[in-house]
Amino acid sequence: MGRSANLPRGLVDRFLARGDVWPDDTGCSMLHVDMDAFYASVEIRDRPELARKPVVVGGTANRGVVASANYIAREFGVRSAMPTSHARRLAPHAVFVPPNFARYQEISRGVMAIFRDITPLVEPLSLDEAFLDVSGALKRLRLGPAQIAKLIREQVQEAHGITCSVGVAPTKFLAKLASGMCKPDGFMVVPRDEVLSFLHPLPVSALWGVGKRTAENLDRVGLETVADVAATPLPRLRRLIGVALAEHLHALAQGHDDRPVVPSTREKSIGAEETFEVDHFDRELLRRELLRLSERSAATLRARGLRGRTVSIKVRFADFTTITRSKTLRVATDVTQEVYRTASTLLDEQVPPGAVRLIGVRIEQLVEGDDGEQLMFDAPERGWREAEQAADQARSRFGTAAIRPASLLSQGPTRSGHDEPKPDRGD
Repeated sequence: MGRSANLPRGLVDRFLARGDVWPDDTGCSMLHVDMDAFYASVEIRDRPELARKPVVVGGTANRGVVASANYIAREFGVRSAMPTSHARRLAPHAVFVPPNFARYQEISRGVMAIFRDITPLVEPLSLDEAFLDVSGALKRLRLGPAQIAKLIREQVQEAHGITCSVGVAPTKFLAKLASGMCKPDGFMVVPRDEVLSFLHPLPVSALWGVGKRTAENLDRVGLETVADVAATPLPRLRRLIGVALAEHLHALAQGHDDRPVVPSTREKSIGAEETFEVDHFDRELLRRELLRLSERSAATLRARGLRGRTVSIKVRFADFTTITRSKTLRVATDVTQEVYRTASTLLDEQVPPGAVRLIGVRIEQLVEGDDGEQLMFDAPERGWREAEQAADQARSRFGTAAIRPASLLSQGPTRSGHDEPKPDRGD
């Protein structure tokens, strides 16, 4: 929630918890928990000598992207999703660390397990943040919402050596807004009876759904604060920004948000992509990279008990023009060779020639378990799946390089070092 962390905090300081003192939390059963600079915090925990240094996690080559930066690095202007080259110019003395996503996933699972020990109503938004509905846990734990927030912070720190920030409020929107405004390592309570006094002094950019352009449009007509939006007649607001957005923002500005916590959301797609350090024309090289990405994506499907019916590829050219092409299979698959054959055909038949900067593979229309089981005896994947499952087991014991397709044993293209990662949303 990087944007709310940049809002003027002096307006809401009185809602901060200080020690064991916090505002009235009656009726505030919604929590938003957000790890503080998650990836960077994990790296610093594992390498204590970095504790007092600016640390940037992300692709370490010129075309990499910042995935996370600790708060010392942010003092120099480094932010998530910023090109690594720009971050190096802002903070040349910073320590740049390649991401270890397997490690972050491991810590994330431990953190989410702490949440689920508190309540089954946990809605993860990413590796490092989640909503919790603790209404059912209040009686069982004999604690108030803010006490539960304090307990969670203590348990995360004790078990994993990293900090988190927590927003406690009557609604999801307010809880997430509060967690961003108490970063790092804090928690904030928005009392049910003071929702409007918390919201209304804030700038319109605090409202979920207000980007830079919408904020400029609202400012142009004198709507600068949340209070201004709340006081604007809905018909006028509809004329200014459109019906759907107007109704959405007007409700939030009034403190209304009835979204429940949804404990589990089905994954919609799984994939991987890679940015090259040097642009490539060579189609044979691009096909090898597609095989590498297909292998990674299909292995993730098998590990999660999923299969997919649609295979898509993403290609970004040197001029940043980006295209996607897809094909839907007759039967869902989790077999590397089937994914690769489809991706390679898409590249050959539907992608024009040109210098390629980035290439990716994604598998969509996911189904669970054997819902998409291939039953035809002459199916091209027959036999491959068993071999790939055996390879998965070998890699889990001896490392990811233990078994590879022969074509990937040769020196691959110079890549940016890592996938272009999604930033850890909790800056």
